[in-house]
Amino acid sequence: MKSKMKIVAVVLIIIAIFSARSVVRYYFPLKYSDYIVKYSKEYSLDVYFVIAVIKTESNFKRYVKSNKNAIGLMQITPDTAKWAAEKMNITNFNEDMLYDPEFNIRMGCWYLNDLKAEFNNDMKLVLAAYNGGRGNVQKWLKNSEHSTDGKNLDYIPFQETDKYIKRVEVNYRIYKFLYNNTLMSILANIYY
Repeated sequence: MKSKMKIVAVVLIIIAIFSARSVVRYYFPLKYSDYIVKYSKEYSLDVYFVIAVIKTESNFKRYVKSNKNAIGLMQITPDTAKWAAEKMNITNFNEDMLYDPEFNIRMGCWYLNDLKAEFNNDMKLVLAAYNGGRGNVQKWLKNSEHSTDGKNLDYIPFQETDKYIKRVEVNYRIYKFLYNNTLMSILANIYY
């Protein structure tokens, strides 16, 4: 009788875990996964990192525009997009393209990879630059009030950027927990 009760208890715990995961997935959706997987792979980025950036930037709302004029899923400003389009050899760029999920994710991943190369794969610095500007991060690294070694940020003077990095890190952990098997399945179907 005790072994049957243990089995029932284990089954109930498993059901509770899967039910809770389903509820949490409602608040942490996974949209545009094909594009995210495709361009994360193309630009050598962690899929969950890109998802976390999109969740933090736009909450997967493709038509969102910020008060700073950043557009789309990955919240790219028109000035940054024009510069990136030149670097990416996109000759027909116009601002409306940023509302297209595939284009926005492609450009956002390209830009994250560009920052990754500049900041030696330090994803905290990449996030700081994505949110606060690469020039600001370079200044902070040269300032002993912000960096004791010139390679790591000990203090981020923009509170918004500091909070942004923390939100992306939390979203990263949540998405990795919720979708680990799902994304591996998508990768397997697309690339193998």
